[in-house]
This record gives sequence, C-alpha cells and structure tokens, in this order.
Amino acid sequence: MSSSTTSSSIKEGKVPEEGVEQVGLLDGVEDQYEGVVVEMKESSMEPKEFVPLLRASMSRWTQRGKKGVWIKLPITLSNLIDSVIKEGFRFHHAEPEYLMLVKWIPGGPGTIPVNATHRVGIGAFVMNKSGEVLLVQEKQGGFRGTGVWKLPTGVVNEGEDICAAAIREVKEETGIEAEFGEILAFRQSHKSFFTKSDLFFVCMLHPLTFDIQKQDSELEAAQWMSLQDYIDQPYNKDHQLFKYVAEICRTKSEGKYAGFSAVPTATASAKQTYLYLNNQDFSYADYL
Repeated sequence: MSSSTTSSSIKEGKVPEEGVEQVGLLDGVEDQYEGVVVEMKESSMEPKEFVPLLRASMSRWTQRGKKGVWIKLPITLSNLIDSVIKEGFRFHHAEPEYLMLVKWIPGGPGTIPVNATHRVGIGAFVMNKSGEVLLVQEKQGGFRGTGVWKLPTGVVNEGEDICAAAIREVKEETGIEAEFGEILAFRQSHKSFFTKSDLFFVCMLHPLTFDIQKQDSELEAAQWMSLQDYIDQPYNKDHQLFKYVAEICRTKSEGKYAGFSAVPTATASAKQTYLYLNNQDFSYADYL
C-alpha cells in the first residue's frame, strides 16, 4: 500500500481473497438510511490504487445490506472520476471544491434523494414615510435597456435566511439600511435556471436610512418613486404577475393586507431557524 492510502479515507480492515493479497477498505460512515458516505481526503491517489479499494468496499457493503453509497471526491482527486463511473456510480451534484457521486446497490431507480431542485430569490418592497418606493433599473438580464423600474431583487445564498437575504440585497444594490417586515407573497416557476425550479419571495422591508448609493456594477439607476407611478408603469399593466405584485404592495401600504412575519424558533435538532406566519391573525406570543 502506498503512502497515499494511509490517510483517514482508508480503513485498515482487510478482505481476504484466495490467492490474492488482502485489500484495504474505504472508510465509509453509515447514514440513517442504510447508506454509506465516503469522503475522500487524500491529496493524491492513482486509479490502480483506488479501484481495488472501491471494489472490496462495495462487496463488503453489499454483504451488509447497505443500499446507497455516496463518494465525495475533492477536486484534487478528479483523476478518479472515470474509474468511479466505470464502477456504476453516477453524478449527483458538484460544488466548487468537490464532486459527489452515488450508486444504488439493490438496482432499479432507488430512493436516493435528488439534488437541490430550487433556487430561491427575493424581491424587496421598501417604502418610506412619504409613500415612495425604492426602485432600480438593471444593467443586465431581461430588464436591461427597457427603462422599467422594478423592486430590488436577488438570490438567497446557501445557509442564508430569506429575511436576511432581503436586507442584504437592498443594502448591496442601493446602500439603504433596512429591517425586515413581512413576506407578502411568493411564486414558484419551473425550468428557470439550468432546468431548476425557482421560488421567489416578495418581502416588505422598512428603511432605516434614505440616502441611495447604487451598485454601479449591476444597476443603471436607483431612486425613490411614488407608489402610484411605480404601479402605473406600462410594464406592470401589461404583465399580470407584475401587476399582482404591484397591487399587493399598494394594498399593504393601505393597511389592508397581512403578510407573514419572521418568528425566531428552533428545529427538533436545536437548529435556529425562522417560522413565517400571519402574526395578525395568529399571535405566537400567546404560546410562549
């Protein structure tokens, strides 16, 4: 065994084979679904070293009734991808630093969950005490050169709460500091980004500052505009979805609409999270 196979991805256990030198096993961590996760941590390894380890490990896991096997290959071990594929694995997902491959041992379609199916975005309705809405014109994308004034929008980052993303995007695009108010509405669309679906949340924020400093790299312009002028734009009148959003913003400004507030809470595993609920019709404080 070469020195490259002595790190934590390799077990010292042996699988005896008659007339053949005993082979080590990959170090797999069992999950809660009768599967095994292998995280390769070697800085380098050649296919001729890796394939015997993989085959011996697959034999052992099959004997033990394991179902799904996950192999996480760092980018430094990309030379092993072809070998893993030839052993019956398929791509599951990729990140900047690794590729995840999977195999369902029993055969058939299996129950391995698919990769993330949705991208999450936000649009921010920010209105000052004068009844003016914070709007932007974009340099890029479908609105480039159209002259349409729209709500600041953006994509929620991995590990970021919707309410935090709305605050961040407004700050990045316009320089305006704001606090989260409510989720007013959301829509789902499909095949919007490399076949993935898209969830878009319209959020209301309350401005804490008012001096605009637009993001020059993405925006053509940013300004406070009267709510009525925003609603009356021809684009909003001609496109039903945008018309609905504009009218929801108007109704909220008139105090006739209840959205979903962000209530801090925790999951069963004690992870901190938010529950978004209609705080007007349900007072969570009554249950504290």
